[in-house]
Amino acid sequence: MTTAASPVTTAALMEAVAAVSAAYFQDFAGAAGRHGLSSSQAKALGVVLEPVPMRALAGRLGCDASNVTGIVDRLESLGLARREAAATDRRVKIVTITEAGRETLLKIRADMTRAHRALDSLSAEQRAGLLGMCEQLLPLLAS
Repeated sequence: MTTAASPVTTAALMEAVAAVSAAYFQDFAGAAGRHGLSSSQAKALGVVLEPVPMRALAGRLGCDASNVTGIVDRLESLGLARREAAATDRRVKIVTITEAGRETLLKIRADMTRAHRALDSLSAEQRAGLLGMCEQLLPLLAS
């Protein structure tokens, strides 16, 4: 006789997502630190792969404009990003990653050994399923 499995609760899913997110972030922060960046600076590099206004960057990083100024100042001083006036409104500053910034971001991602090991353990079907779930959940969480 088989018994039906209990349905997975939203609370259990939330705990699992939080645990995976925390472990991923620890791996990311460690890799960023090994490359001389804070986790916020490294995250900013990922956001500015495409040019982004400073205000939008602050929103994506979940911090205020004064914090973003310091983050971008540091990235500029290292030659990893540049800040330019927007063509349509010179008061708006656009942040763009440099080639050195792209290379650094690739090195950070390559250095995330725990994340690589965990994700590499998934089958092709599991990887596709996980990506599909992430793509479904992200817009709902971001709205």
